[in-house]
Amino acid sequence: MRRWHKAAALAALATMLGLPAQAQILVGQTAGFSGIVAAGVKETADGAQLYLDMVNARGGVNGQKIEVISLDDKFDPKLAAENARKLIEEHNVTALFLTRGTPHNEAIVPLLDKHGVPLVGPSTGAMVLHKPVRKHVFNVRATYQREAEKVVSHLASMGITRIGVVLADDSFGADGLAGAQRGLEQAKLQPVVLEKFDRAKPNFAPIAAKVVQSQTQAVLMLASGSAVVDGYAAFRNAGSTAQIVTLSNNASSGFAKSLGANARGVIVTQVFPNERSSHYPLVREAHDLAKAKGQEISPAMLEGYTAAKVLVEGLRRAGPKPTREKVQVALESLQKFDLGGLEITYGPDDHTGLDFADLSIIGTDGKFRR
Repeated sequence: MRRWHKAAALAALATMLGLPAQAQILVGQTAGFSGIVAAGVKETADGAQLYLDMVNARGGVNGQKIEVISLDDKFDPKLAAENARKLIEEHNVTALFLTRGTPHNEAIVPLLDKHGVPLVGPSTGAMVLHKPVRKHVFNVRATYQREAEKVVSHLASMGITRIGVVLADDSFGADGLAGAQRGLEQAKLQPVVLEKFDRAKPNFAPIAAKVVQSQTQAVLMLASGSAVVDGYAAFRNAGSTAQIVTLSNNASSGFAKSLGANARGVIVTQVFPNERSSHYPLVREAHDLAKAKGQEISPAMLEGYTAAKVLVEGLRRAGPKPTREKVQVALESLQKFDLGGLEITYGPDDHTGLDFADLSIIGTDGKFRR
């Protein structure tokens, strides 16, 4: 278990000493702090921590500090569901936050509905969390389908016609594929390669052979972390020079580093402004807080930071004694809430969040360039 603050230990000590315990708001998170998405999860959590630490340093929300209890689910959907159950039933969290993964969040939704727990900023762009509207899910980032459609349209506009799609055989891969197919249809193209792989035990050698044989010019990889790294290496080792493209679930500095010598030129879609776009107040705020801690903002950190702003606003509007139900109502009251150059709006029939989508390319320095 990872706690972003030591409030629980301090509360226990206060009780032993007969002192009044400090009021706190408990928020729960389950994500793959170990495993193939660990680098991105850590950066997203670090970005959220930047904002929450600032809020807590200023006295918290309505006089209460926010404590996030983070459990490692090792990117396993079954463990994610069990972690969510513990957080909801045993830790009695007011809300869940930044849960990572498409099948993982799908496994959590029944628990949200059973206990009336709002989930803010799931770290996935799965359409299944947008349509139909999930009562207790408040999305912040844009959908994977929008990203995939945009990147395929971009490739086609550059004259690239031999496009392949390689995806994890799970709900995340299927979701991204739906967007990619829309982009291909609009460009009047068919994928020259369309291959699925086992997320738990990927074997890229036969796929690499098909990529080479089909003379694929660009491969959209709908997968997470090390799977993209290993797939890309397999394609290159087989002799392919295809442009590699992946989605924003891999928009972390850790992912870029893990690519090593293959990083340069990889296209990664983004669902937040460039982390160097200082004309966005959101980016300036995050940059200044990170600089004070000797850190550098990455796209994944900006996602966590933005989600934390939405969470805090929901808690603030819920009043001095926030309950799950009050936070739910408060979040649905957000209308054109300014996050710092980006506005977010919710309502009982709209939990979509932002619709921002852009493209970036990894430069020779390993950083994302727009």
